[in-house]
Order: sequence, then C-alpha cells, then structure tokens
Amino acid sequence: MFPSFFNKFTRDIAIDLGTANTRVFVKEKGIIIDEPSVVAINVKTEQILAVGQEAKNMLGKIPPHISVTRPLTNGIVSDYEVTEKMVKYFFDKVYEGGLSALARPRVLVTVPLEVTEVEMKAVEDATMSAGAKEVFLVQGPMASAIGTRMPIKDPIGNMIVDIGGGKTEVAVISLSGVVVWRSTPVAGDEMNRNIIQYAREVFNLFVGETHAEQIKMKVGSAIETGEKIEFPMRGRDVMTGLPKEVMVTDEHIREALHRSVRTIADLVKTTLEVTPPELTADIHERGLLLAGGGSLLRGIEKVIAEAADVPVRIADDPASAAVRGAGFLLDDKELLQEVMLPSARVSSL
Repeated sequence: MFPSFFNKFTRDIAIDLGTANTRVFVKEKGIIIDEPSVVAINVKTEQILAVGQEAKNMLGKIPPHISVTRPLTNGIVSDYEVTEKMVKYFFDKVYEGGLSALARPRVLVTVPLEVTEVEMKAVEDATMSAGAKEVFLVQGPMASAIGTRMPIKDPIGNMIVDIGGGKTEVAVISLSGVVVWRSTPVAGDEMNRNIIQYAREVFNLFVGETHAEQIKMKVGSAIETGEKIEFPMRGRDVMTGLPKEVMVTDEHIREALHRSVRTIADLVKTTLEVTPPELTADIHERGLLLAGGGSLLRGIEKVIAEAADVPVRIADDPASAAVRGAGFLLDDKELLQEVMLPSARVSSL
C-alpha cells in the first residue's frame, strides 16, 4: 500500500475538507491554503468564477446567472461535482501550472466521525477525479488530536471536542482508536443562524450570513467577559425594506448564542456519561482539549468546564489542528495505517 519511495516530483498533500473552510498542508511546506469552502460558478457556461474567500465575498450579491455554493454540508460532500472542481482548483494552486502525470500526489483527507460508506466514496472519488494518485481518509477529531500532540497511542483517555463550521464532534481516544464519540450539527454555522434569527426577532432586521459571522467573531462570547463590547449590525428593515443599522452588544449576541453553547456543553456531558470509568478517571485528571474554529468563541471553554466538571484547555491555533495532524500522518506511515479508514472504493468494486 505504501511504496518504498515516490516520484521526486510528487508532493504529498493533506486536506482538512471542512464545511466552512478547506485547509491544505503540503509535505515539507506546511499549510499553504486556508480558504472558505465556497465556489462561485457561472451556471450558463459551468465555468468556475471564484473559489475560497473571493467566492465567499460574492454571497448575497450575485446576479441570476451566477451560483455561489458551499459543496459540503455538516462536513459531508453534498455536491460532488462542485467539490471535485474545488479540490482540483486547490491542487492547481499547489502545483502551479496544474498537475502532470508525474506529479499526482498521495492525498490524505479528513472526514467526520459519523460518515457512511457512500459519503466516504464520494470524498475519495472527488479527490481522485481532481488528480490524486491515492486517497487516504482519517477521522477529523483523530487528526485534530494528532495535530495537538495528544498521546493517542497510550492506554489513557484523551478527550477532544472539535467545534467546526458544520458539526461539533466529541471523541474519547485511547490506543490509537476512538472509544466513544458523539456529534451534533450545532457548530459555527448554526451560531451564525442564531444571530440571523435573533436580529429578525428582536430588531426586525434581515441580516446576511457573512455579516452574522463577522458579528459572532467580533462580539460573540459564551460568558460575561467583564467589558462591554458594541458593534454595528446592518441589514434590511423587516417592516420598511429599507437599510437599517442598530448597535448590538456582547450581551445581545451571548443571548442569541446561548442555546447552541448549551447544546455543545451538554454533548460533552453526554459523551462522558457513556465513557468507560477508567478513561473517565483519566479525563477528569488530565482534562479535555478544544479544537476547531468554534472553540475561539470567548469563554466557551469555561462553560464546558463548568458543565462537565473537568479541566478544559484550547489547542494552539485550534482551527488548523486537523490539517496539521493530517500533515503529521504523511510522515508516519505506521500510525497512518492504524488510524486511517478502510477505502470505500475498494469495497464497492
């Protein structure tokens, strides 16, 4: 499965294929791409107009002949063709001038814990069609644990909470395997929708998704921070249809996000309740780790620590933990063989 050497023109690649962002790690170079998982397409010509941040900037501002889509939902490929085009676009950025027959890379891709064989095959097929020579799949929380240097090989309880864009996943890992896990679609994107709904119900204001995300990042918090933060919320008045601006505070956004934050904290508690006692004892002593972009919400670690009664810390650069872990696996063939998922393409032949 692993050739003793690879063509000198080949660069192995790790991809964290996320609902909100796609990150690409290239062997010997590190993370070279970190872009929103958004694609803009001319529906008349089927030509890609933009990918990543440039495409995201078009959301809500497009004429009828342009479609701006997110090809992944809850970490799962929901639009195969667009996903393939997006991955190929990123391959072309890695290999300036495009892939050649001599430069087809081995690619390691992260997938959610709750992934079906059909969904795995969709990821493998899209990546192969985009130009990969071989594709390996690894569960996202496992990659995040490796990326944060958790001692996953040891017979101890390692608990990681990965709060992404489309999904929050909680996993207890021991001896290089996931022992217990739980997941919920309540994550970063749901928090954005919370803010949109709150704006409509409280301020009679229609707010766009991109602006809601900006407000979450600027003002959002899970607990009182001790300082009052204000930010202008702009949109369209529900009653008049005219542009409108209101000043929102951290208290407003905290109220908007309360239900989602509690859902994530309760998910951690539920996972601990079904974890074997020996592993629970380890977690109570060693604590759990937060990864994923959603863990950057101010104070969320304190809410989880209080709810679960365990120490909680946030990983360094939590948003890139999964792709860093996937990148480490490119150099550790033995560990890769232990943690990678069986290929759905092989079993479907």
